Amino acid sequence: MESFHFPIPGIRISDYTYQLPEHRIARYPLPVRHDSKLLVYKEGSISDYHFLDLPSLLPENTLLVFNNTRVVPARLFFRKETGAIIEVFCLEPASPAEYVLAFSQHASSTWYCAVGNAKRWKTGHLPLYNPHNDPGLSRLGLSASLLGQEADRYLVRFRWLADLPFSQVLETSGRVPIPPYLKRDAEKCDLERYQTIYARNRGSVAAPTAGLHFSEQVLRELQQKRTEIAELTLHVGAGTFKPVKTPYIRDHIMHSEPFRVTREFLQRIIAHNGPVVSVGTTTCRCLESLYYLGLQAAAGRDPLFVGQWEPYVTSGQLTYKEALEHLCAYIDTRGREYLDASTQIIMAPSYRFLTTDILITNYHQPNSTLLLLVAALIGESWRNVYDHALAGDYRFLSYGDSCMLYNPKTQKYK
Repeated sequence: MESFHFPIPGIRISDYTYQLPEHRIARYPLPVRHDSKLLVYKEGSISDYHFLDLPSLLPENTLLVFNNTRVVPARLFFRKETGAIIEVFCLEPASPAEYVLAFSQHASSTWYCAVGNAKRWKTGHLPLYNPHNDPGLSRLGLSASLLGQEADRYLVRFRWLADLPFSQVLETSGRVPIPPYLKRDAEKCDLERYQTIYARNRGSVAAPTAGLHFSEQVLRELQQKRTEIAELTLHVGAGTFKPVKTPYIRDHIMHSEPFRVTREFLQRIIAHNGPVVSVGTTTCRCLESLYYLGLQAAAGRDPLFVGQWEPYVTSGQLTYKEALEHLCAYIDTRGREYLDASTQIIMAPSYRFLTTDILITNYHQPNSTLLLLVAALIGESWRNVYDHALAGDYRFLSYGDSCMLYNPKTQKYK
């Protein structure tokens, strides 16, 4: 049986960059989601379409996998008596640590946060910044207390007076955490457009942007074509914007993100024999991580976390579907219907994809781990794809255009 084991890549990040002119970054979404351009890379050739063409382009017996996470308005602003404004960016819940419980809390909730202007906030309760004396915000009575610091993040306790869950507190007082490279404040349009139309489970501080192109019309046409759709939940963290600052990728510390998959989802993947399409790099990250969690379960360990380099130091003798069967058995022994875990996996050249036959994604920043993932999938052809997109007036990054990349090492789409 084939063994999945890859060498740790000794690659230089400077070999995976390109020149991205500022004017090619899409600052705003297009008026209609599916009007974005769609580049298709398959067997070395590149073709140009629009995203509305996607249903007719997908191979027969395709399974589309979506990440149904929902972006929360996680940016909050508080004011000191001196007038200093402190920005608090909620990253992940600390107490309670489970997302659903954290968002359902009343009166108080404790989170790990990034804090802007942190040097000016040492102690004390800070009231919510309410420059226009909005009566709704005043009734909310939201305040924040700094409890401590862990590495580059802070432990913050939020308290509020209104009889509301924390999810509604954020919806009332928070701002959409649009990417920093847009170089603008969040606006009304971002409330709807920096969110997929199938977003359900709150927890992300960045959108799974490959899904932003899907419209109700595209979903209807996929349904008419009887294209299968499955959903998982991976909460996208702020680490997705973290640049690689080390010369060699082996020295970069990858961010970790939590996810949940149901037993029903795993069974659908096991039963499916056609092409699997990862809608976005976050979906891809989760799908690939499941194999290594399955190996852990098969070895009698709790499958809770996939380390950054685990695929490169682990020699797996199971097939992908066998690994998922072990995850199902693990879920069954605990009387649950789902698996909660997290992944720090990095996919860089030398990695071989175990289940992703096709990747739908946007165009990523230079010197980023997301660009490395694309290079891992299609090899040096990533340069041809990006050169073509730049020459063809494609729009880049979160609100930009899309591409559909066929994995050259799979035959399932033929």
